Amino acid sequence: MSGLPLFHETVRPEWIDYNGHMSEAFYVLVFGFATDALMDRTGVDAAYRERTGCSLYTVESHVRYLRDVPEGTALTVRTRVLGAAGKKVRFAHEMFAGGPDAVATIELLALYVDQKAGRAVAFPDALRDRLAALAEPAPPWAGRSVTGP
Repeated sequence: MSGLPLFHETVRPEWIDYNGHMSEAFYVLVFGFATDALMDRTGVDAAYRERTGCSLYTVESHVRYLRDVPEGTALTVRTRVLGAAGKKVRFAHEMFAGGPDAVATIELLALYVDQKAGRAVAFPDALRDRLAALAEPAPPWAGRSVTGP
């Protein structure tokens, strides 16, 4: 089980689309909130960003929408750090709606960016070690690309 706390959110009425379920943009919004919680938990919070001028920037993501989610649904997001080295961190979120099966997943790659320099830089040792200590094996769905006809 992850060393990170679960993130909780409830599907709001304004997130419902013309099909009567949560619009795809709001799945990503909830995952973004979970990323913010990951940053806070690992010390890359607002105070850190103010003090160091550094932050995590998402540079790639892969979302899977697995099940419709109606208004008022209580969501739980499980976060896993999949690895951290150099200036990169890979992590994943799984969204649940009360059952054992995920309703959506996202895998993300983020860079550690020095905002003043405007470029990615290596993690400070302490932050890299904090992230690496949380690393778990990737779930079976991670690392795949979009396929089609």
